[in-house]
Amino acid sequence: MIDRITELLGAEAESLLAHQCKTIGKDQLHLPGPDYLDTIFVQTDRPLPVVRAMAELINHGRLGGTGYLSILPVDQGIEHSAGASFAPNPAYFDPENIVKLAMEAGCNAVASTLGVLGSVARKYAHKIPFLLKINHNELLSLPAIHDQTMFASVDQAYDMGAVAVGATVYFGSPESRREIQEVSEAFARAHELGMACVLWAYLRNPAFVKDGVDYHTAADLTGQANHLAATIGADIVKQKQATLNGGYTAIGFGKTDKRVYSELTTDHPIDLTRYQVASCYMGRIGLINSGGASGKADLADAVRTAVINKRAGGMGLISGRKAFQRPMDDGVALLQAIQDVYLCPEVTIA
Repeated sequence: MIDRITELLGAEAESLLAHQCKTIGKDQLHLPGPDYLDTIFVQTDRPLPVVRAMAELINHGRLGGTGYLSILPVDQGIEHSAGASFAPNPAYFDPENIVKLAMEAGCNAVASTLGVLGSVARKYAHKIPFLLKINHNELLSLPAIHDQTMFASVDQAYDMGAVAVGATVYFGSPESRREIQEVSEAFARAHELGMACVLWAYLRNPAFVKDGVDYHTAADLTGQANHLAATIGADIVKQKQATLNGGYTAIGFGKTDKRVYSELTTDHPIDLTRYQVASCYMGRIGLINSGGASGKADLADAVRTAVINKRAGGMGLISGRKAFQRPMDDGVALLQAIQDVYLCPEVTIA
């Protein structure tokens, strides 16, 4: 297993597999593991049925019992349009194939929309944990807007047998205050009903691109988004993996501290992601990174992202387009290659 991972990492293998964090030490983190629910999550104020829902997520699939998560998310039919998302593989216009892919790959859960999961709920809700995404952006408005609005209710998620709900907040956007309030209220209701809550803690503001540099994946800005996500009751935070730093200082807004850049991070991708984990209450709230868009080197890119997440102290990966925009067997192989990183004992916490 480690030989295949090393091969896929190529020239970065030594840098990524041998790196040791000297910024925020691993001994300061609350790490994923078989005892995560018993020693970390049960300390929260979440109702006991939420603990049980988290157990359903963590104990399902190939990664069951490890404390790590591999989730298939397919909400792109709304977020990016069905044509743009499913034309590469029209089989996924049929929601049943989305669920089948997650099951065949041994994912912990399948995350999708009210319509997708609702259309096959009676056949599959008892076979794989459902994570219902309750708010979305959409691209049919003209001119285009970028705003997450509620497409489904928490009660609808509960009624279809979902064990978790997911939502997005576009932190930094003009609409973010409203989204924060809506999602906070929705998460409180989900906890009342015994469901876990996952927040897509994304940044969205054209001002976050400065002098041609895109700071939407800066460690300092995404770290603060993670902190806000944990603050409003997320049990798991989904975040794009950090690729650079210095968003606050380059853009010149908000508040930060020079030690964020001189002591708590370096330019190494594992150290940047370690700061994202630290911002999730030092790992008390699990960080899952997104797999990103499909490209020419999807398998290698997915394994690289998983290695960085695991070695940084993250809880797993949520990868969609890289998997479903290809034949099912290839999608299964890609998702299982991600899972193999978390199953590989030689890939350790940095």
